[in-house]
Amino acid sequence: MRNSKAKRFLALALSAVMVVATAAGCKKGDKKEEYKGADTLVVGYSNFSQKFSPFFSESAYDQDVYAMTAVGLLETDREGNVVMKGIEGEKRAYNGTEYTYTGIADCEIKENSDGTVDYNITMRDDIKFSDGEPMTIDDAIFSLYVFCDPTYDGSSTMSSLPIVGMKDYKNSLRSVSSMILSKIADDTVDISEFVTDEQYETYKAAFEKCGTAFAQAIADYCIANYGAKDVASAATLWGFKGLDAKATAADFFKKIAEEYGYDIAGMDKEAADQPLSAMIDAELGDRAAEFAAYVKTSDVQNIAGVKKTGDYSMTVTLSKVDATAIYQMGWVVAPLHYYGDKAQYNYDKNQFGFPKGDLSLVKEKTTSPMGAGPYKFVSYENGTVTFVKNDNYYKGAPLITNLLFKESSDADKLTGVATGTLDISDPSISDAAVKAIKDYNGGEMSGSVIETNTVDKLGYGYIAMCAKRVNVGGNTGSTESKNLRKAFATLFSVYRDTVINSYYGERASVIQYPISNTSWAAPKPADDGYEIAFSKDVDGNPIYTDGMTDDEKFEAALQAAIGYFKAAGYTWDDTEKKFTAAPDGAALTYEFMIPADGTGDHPAFGIVTNVSNALKTIGIDLQVTDLSDSSVLWDALDAVTCDMWAAAWDATPDPDMYQIYHSSNVTGGSGGGDNRYFIEDENLDKKIVDARSSLDQTYRKAVYKECLDIILDWACEIPTYQRQNAVIFSAERVNLDTLTPDITTFWKWYNDIELLEMK
Repeated sequence: MRNSKAKRFLALALSAVMVVATAAGCKKGDKKEEYKGADTLVVGYSNFSQKFSPFFSESAYDQDVYAMTAVGLLETDREGNVVMKGIEGEKRAYNGTEYTYTGIADCEIKENSDGTVDYNITMRDDIKFSDGEPMTIDDAIFSLYVFCDPTYDGSSTMSSLPIVGMKDYKNSLRSVSSMILSKIADDTVDISEFVTDEQYETYKAAFEKCGTAFAQAIADYCIANYGAKDVASAATLWGFKGLDAKATAADFFKKIAEEYGYDIAGMDKEAADQPLSAMIDAELGDRAAEFAAYVKTSDVQNIAGVKKTGDYSMTVTLSKVDATAIYQMGWVVAPLHYYGDKAQYNYDKNQFGFPKGDLSLVKEKTTSPMGAGPYKFVSYENGTVTFVKNDNYYKGAPLITNLLFKESSDADKLTGVATGTLDISDPSISDAAVKAIKDYNGGEMSGSVIETNTVDKLGYGYIAMCAKRVNVGGNTGSTESKNLRKAFATLFSVYRDTVINSYYGERASVIQYPISNTSWAAPKPADDGYEIAFSKDVDGNPIYTDGMTDDEKFEAALQAAIGYFKAAGYTWDDTEKKFTAAPDGAALTYEFMIPADGTGDHPAFGIVTNVSNALKTIGIDLQVTDLSDSSVLWDALDAVTCDMWAAAWDATPDPDMYQIYHSSNVTGGSGGGDNRYFIEDENLDKKIVDARSSLDQTYRKAVYKECLDIILDWACEIPTYQRQNAVIFSAERVNLDTLTPDITTFWKWYNDIELLEMK
């Protein structure tokens, strides 16, 4: 259940303790001997992407689907704290009430004298998956190895933890192609054990031939689009300096090869022609698959820090303290016999349920999840996910037999609950929605027709720009590129207050940093260095003064934006008072994609349209594309074809920034691809890692403030609003007395779903 505009791309293992909190409960008493209510619960959802996998799901909606079918090792309480003793349960007070939280495992943390840290995990011995198969520690180990496979390309960052032996395990798998490339770069490398001389010569010839064509394609692209005059100037634009005016494409490719050590897979730039790897494959023809085949190049066949200690226990050893690790330890336990192959699992022989480097078995089940959660997945048809209760659920089978997640527009979510087509949903809580709810209830937010529950959202709305598409001269991190993005950001920022207040009223507030205000790491107005986002001009002077009217602020922001555009290299016509030309690599026209249901129904829609109108007066065309299907946006982000967009992040209890902002996670990279801004900053990377390396929350908050300042300087993300989440229930059909009490940011309506009753 998430706002239809709020799609997240977070580490699944990191968020599992929240997403799979379905399995963490607080018992309110024994179930009734005989349940007599309705046997179907219908929940309104936004569109699904059908990636219902605990390993590969991306959107919050898809994650909720697998959450109904799965359990994680560890759970969280109503304040987002990890439950360390889930087997016997832990009592914790919240809002004056004591609750008991249970789960499927215990975790004990032991810091060793050598600096390593052990996470000793013990599971219950009576858990069954929905098909009746017992769960053991082998299922947990299998799941962990999927998340940490060298070829894993989902959103989890489990493998980024400093688990002993993790780097050796991931780096021990190389392809025939990569070995040949290493020998081309250094002829002393011996690969004879894996590659014949004939294979080597064949690939080398194809590599050199296609490499020259690849370099020529880049040069042609730069000459056609960026004003390059020759191969040398094209190479300079592409980041390879030092070629003279007579340089050829072969010379250019030599530069590329020297830079990347012949590991061209490391390149993330786009050429006008097809990627080099595709060109080589075409040249090799039928032999392409042979050269791409994976082979073992070392004896590292396991992760040294992952040890099975019993049928229901294991230890994960980290080489050092990592503050985020405890949240990662709640990874989803998926059934080995379903997602993998039991015949390929033998812990003592370093076999973990699938061939290392080949996750095809796991990916085959992406659209059909299965696990030990309260419900079993049945189907996804005609926009509806169908579940049936899991009689093997370790807390007891749910009272409601059938559960439906039904795709619904934002407007239909509200009317559906009121009129009977939906029982529960999460409409955007706009002024119009509030009025409609009060009309149904005779003037109250909760009444005889609709029960409304609101909590602060662990997440926030944002406006974004892709640095790879919005830059000057192809240099995403240059001062000119940042000035270009700050021109737009300054205008987006100034319209936030009026538009967000108009859309949400008191149910949301404007934020100044890209982090949820619910997080302990969020800067507060009283903190040193706290500033209003994008409130200074290109010279560092304040844009606004006390007492300015809204219109005066809008005009001041426009003038500041003009200053930023000029500093970015845009050509200004002082007579026409307009920009007439963009610098190399930039443009006078950009597209903004916003998933507003095709009707302008989005919190940021007014911001974007106001900015578009303002920019037209100075010769900049910001084209606003209102999407009726939000999946179009995510496809565009995956393809890196979106300039600017608006969405919202769901967060996790720990404010770790690695997944979203670290350079290793740029879209298409090896870390999962959630850095869709293409922020690549060594200083930021270092600080993100530093913040992970301490358990001192005061220190971490200070470092995160420095990180947030760097992110704002890149001007790829404009923090927009912190809103309340609203979940509405049919007071006529849902037995509200059986709904889990004290719903919070971390404790969802579907916790204790096995106890929920219909009337």
